[in-house]
Amino acid sequence: MPDSVWENTELETLVLADNELSELPEQIGRLKRLRMLDLGHNKLSWVPDALADLDGLTDFLYLHDNQLTSLPPSFERLTGLRYLNISENAFDALPECVCHMWGLIELRASDNRLISLPASIGSLFRLRELHLRNNRLESLPDSIGTLRELRLIDLRGNPLTHLPAAIAAMPRLEKLDLRWVTTLILPTWIADLEARGCAVYR
Repeated sequence: MPDSVWENTELETLVLADNELSELPEQIGRLKRLRMLDLGHNKLSWVPDALADLDGLTDFLYLHDNQLTSLPPSFERLTGLRYLNISENAFDALPECVCHMWGLIELRASDNRLISLPASIGSLFRLRELHLRNNRLESLPDSIGTLRELRLIDLRGNPLTHLPAAIAAMPRLEKLDLRWVTTLILPTWIADLEARGCAVYR
């Protein structure tokens, strides 16, 4: 990337998608006014701590379709971020720092290698959409029931064998997508969800 990009400190939107980038310089932390950053469809295997210095990053952070296996713990400082897309990477576990991004409204982590979710995901109390399609999840933590604002859970293509009954008590849940899940015996409370208007796709 040309140095002139990092000198433009008034930028609010920066799209660097589809550039075959394999690394980012620490200078990106200078762009304090950024509200949206798109780094999707590159070849990033890591991202610098400096991204956590982007205090103005509140709207969107796209990191999808890269080669990431982890995120810096410092990302927990991005508490104002509302949308995070880390789909199509190589995460075996959802980074703990994501569960401290309390401002998240939508989290996309589809097409990874996730085998479990941390109990701390229940801290994302503002979350409305959770996209987990095509991972390796066999179950979800009971703490997911504390996500009282959740409207949509996409679990398509996971080898689920168990769903916590706490999902049935989610007051705002509108869509539970279980298509291509062939390993799950549907619990009886699914009927209760449907009876109150939640669409369950299976």
